[in-house]
Amino acid sequence: MKLSARSLFLPLIFACGAVSLMAQATPAKVVPGFRGLFLKQLDDVQSKVVGLAEAVPQEKYTWRPAEGVRSIAEVFGHIASANYGLPTFIGVKPPATFNRAIAKETDKAKLVEALKASFEHLRKIVEDMPDADLEKPTKLFGQDTTYEGVLFLTANHMHEHLGQSIAYARSNGVTPPWSKKGE
Repeated sequence: MKLSARSLFLPLIFACGAVSLMAQATPAKVVPGFRGLFLKQLDDVQSKVVGLAEAVPQEKYTWRPAEGVRSIAEVFGHIASANYGLPTFIGVKPPATFNRAIAKETDKAKLVEALKASFEHLRKIVEDMPDADLEKPTKLFGQDTTYEGVLFLTANHMHEHLGQSIAYARSNGVTPPWSKKGE
């Protein structure tokens, strides 16, 4: 029996296609329980915060709703700083590359990169944390809590400032990117 290049090539193409489809159907790493719920929320808030940071024009980054209230840039810097600061309550130090001055930064590109890095830092902490650690006791701003309590507060904190960022963006005529999908 004589094999042609075509008879060898077609099965190879189908096999590659099947492998590709299986790879696409393989879900991302699934983390069970509270950590999984936290990571799902983290993905959502990261997408929205970074999306807003990218959508707001640079010239609006110093806008603030009133004297003495954080500017758009300061809110984004605060979120990034907190993503490094809050994990210190569970014994995780910020990386050496973290610059506390990000909280006062006004450059859009630097803030977007800082936000992305801070969310990745937080994600890695939670992915690497054993479930057993969630019940470990710790102090959070002087109050007794657990590692899970710190993560819960962290999620609340991110969502609080996401809402603030949405209001700031809309006050400046910027529609949140995820809202545009339905238009």
